[in-house]
Amino acid sequence: MITRVPHCSHWGAYTLLVDEGRIVGVEPFAHDPAPSELIHSVPAWASPERRVMRPMVREGWLADRQQSDRRGRGRERFVPVSWDAALDLVAGEIRRVSADHGNAAIFAGSYGWTSCGRFHHASTLLKRMLNLVGGFTGHVDTYSIAAGPVILRHTLGDDRACGGQANTLDSIAEHSQTLVVFGAMSPRTAQSEAGGIGAHHLETYLRRIVERGVRVILVSPLKDDLPDWVEAEWWPIRPNTDTALMLGLAGEIVRSGQQDSDFLARCTSGSELYLAYLRGEGDGRPKDAEWASIITGLPAEAIRALARDLPRTRSMLTVSWSLQRAHHGEQPFWAALGLAAVIGQIGRPGGGVGYGYGSLGGVGAPFAIGKSPAMSQLSKPINSFIPVARISDMLLNPGGPYSYEGEDRRYPDIRLVYWAGGNPFHHHQDLNRLSEAWTRPETIIVQDPMFTATAKRADIVLPASTSIERNDLAGNKRSDFILAMGQAIAPLGEARSDFDIFNALSGKLGVAAAFNEGRDEMGWIRHLYEESRNHAQRHHHFAMPDFETFWAQGHAPCPVQRDHTYLAAFREDPGAHPLDTESGLIVLGSATLARLGYADCGAHPAWIEPAEWLGRAQAGELHLISHQPKGRLHSQLETAEASLAGKREGREQVMLHPDDASVRGIADGQTVRLWNARGACLATAQVTDSVAAGVAILPTGAWFTPAEAEGPELSGNPNVLTLDIGSSAFGQGCSAHTCLVRIEAHAGDAGDAVRIYDAHLAAILPT
Repeated sequence: MITRVPHCSHWGAYTLLVDEGRIVGVEPFAHDPAPSELIHSVPAWASPERRVMRPMVREGWLADRQQSDRRGRGRERFVPVSWDAALDLVAGEIRRVSADHGNAAIFAGSYGWTSCGRFHHASTLLKRMLNLVGGFTGHVDTYSIAAGPVILRHTLGDDRACGGQANTLDSIAEHSQTLVVFGAMSPRTAQSEAGGIGAHHLETYLRRIVERGVRVILVSPLKDDLPDWVEAEWWPIRPNTDTALMLGLAGEIVRSGQQDSDFLARCTSGSELYLAYLRGEGDGRPKDAEWASIITGLPAEAIRALARDLPRTRSMLTVSWSLQRAHHGEQPFWAALGLAAVIGQIGRPGGGVGYGYGSLGGVGAPFAIGKSPAMSQLSKPINSFIPVARISDMLLNPGGPYSYEGEDRRYPDIRLVYWAGGNPFHHHQDLNRLSEAWTRPETIIVQDPMFTATAKRADIVLPASTSIERNDLAGNKRSDFILAMGQAIAPLGEARSDFDIFNALSGKLGVAAAFNEGRDEMGWIRHLYEESRNHAQRHHHFAMPDFETFWAQGHAPCPVQRDHTYLAAFREDPGAHPLDTESGLIVLGSATLARLGYADCGAHPAWIEPAEWLGRAQAGELHLISHQPKGRLHSQLETAEASLAGKREGREQVMLHPDDASVRGIADGQTVRLWNARGACLATAQVTDSVAAGVAILPTGAWFTPAEAEGPELSGNPNVLTLDIGSSAFGQGCSAHTCLVRIEAHAGDAGDAVRIYDAHLAAILPT
């Protein structure tokens, strides 16, 4: 008899069909107009292949503890141990490091997307436990978006405009006349959402935009960054030069006298500094169409024509998160704000600027105005953190200086890393550098359902269950539903839920009562739901079903804001609705940044050459973009059917323009080698004219598979190539999209990367 179990993952809600403990089917959520195909990959979690099935300890660490040879990580065999023994070892390490080195020496990195569940949220539960025993060093911001929110918090007072609360897409679809998409607005990335999503709205709004005949311009090196049926004008810009285009457009508008001087005077501060830069008063070079054309590779006349049209039509600028994932990534976000301010339509329906549309599924959709379900990390005893992408810097340079948002800080001396539910050997840049940094901590603990490249390089591995093996609930500020996540199957092997693991550790550390507050799994799920339900009733007079009804039907609608126009009240009366900035206004010229004097993030939006770009490329170099794949989220479900469909010979495909392939003697389907000074990897060539000449695009998420001997990484992981530097001294975001590489045809048999990874794994697992 088939049982129907409501569930949710980062790529949407669905129902699992279960027959005698086995998942036999997946049905999409009835209220989702555009469900992701990734939901059909979920049954792969039930396969024991690549799963962590029992607690294990690295052989060398078990013998010598913190004196062990740390270069044995990933090479030495694991020894199976009981849960009780493993938990004793973990608790002992937390106590030892805390006593001998202080809690700042414990790094609770745990950046990852293991489960969208709000209760079994591995990172939150780890930090909740550690906060009860003295704290930890954590991280701020995300790999996806760091430089962007930092500059917007300074120039707009908060980061709502890049977190889903700029103009909603329903307003854009009904009011915009000209839509300029910088980067992407793709269902490929919009299929996923942190914390889960009930309904995917992007395609609905894009179809309405097409129906209304809105002029759409896609500024991107990849034509597929908008669906082809949108029939957008494609501007194949050089990567990392969007800032120059934005400044050139703004300069042309100012040169022709079309700027909204009233808006600039009433609603911005420092605009004189910004306008002087556009006029070229400091460097003698006006920022006009010709200047922008030289940098971007786009036709000057097209830039001039668009500059004429933007102030004359209701114009909306959208900027994807990808643009700020680059050297000087603060600048495109700030320059887009400057261009929108010059046009003067901020605060009007369908006008202005917004960030991240399509970067996640909920950005731009009706956003929740109630309380989203979430576990608390509790109060933090210590204030120790790093910017999220500075892990290698921290491990390699204990005590070294760094800056963040104008504050000078020093890296802690990390002795213990506890990583729960994430895979930095996917997310992080320059993986060869990270591999070296990974040898520095005395102990590394990894808690995960899967034997990822990170778990392989642990000292202690704890098997966590996947979401389909436990109960939970999903929901977030960008979803219009709270969703039940019922347990579909029993945990595999000796896997335990994240809550059960941390609850047991809290017991050994003497803080279980404060950690669990007297609630078990279903007690917490009920509590979190009721908090959201009561808030909706009290603050929004919105009736949500009782818990039993919610759990039985699998979903509950929550109050949302539709047809939202960002900064409408501020535009109407800036004095009555000031922003939380240095001036209370939109900051186009910053006194704070002028005082700080950073060479890589100055007092106004500016074009600053990145460390690597096509304007300074050597002969034969291409610009590498590492984007999200269609068939998986990050490195999750990497060997499921949808992910494997995007590979050839078990490795990723790199998109190349026909001209770039021809000059290198590369044919479609051929194995190629990509390399630079940081590393090398193999991939399979996909020759297509949908990518701009001079650009190579290789998806992220392939499981890091170094060759046995000296040689290229085998799976097509682009992060062996990417640049590991901060976006600037102010924002310190990751710079993965600032990356030049060389590509050549690869001679010889490279083998199937998936099978090679599994063989490497088998060699270190207990016999």
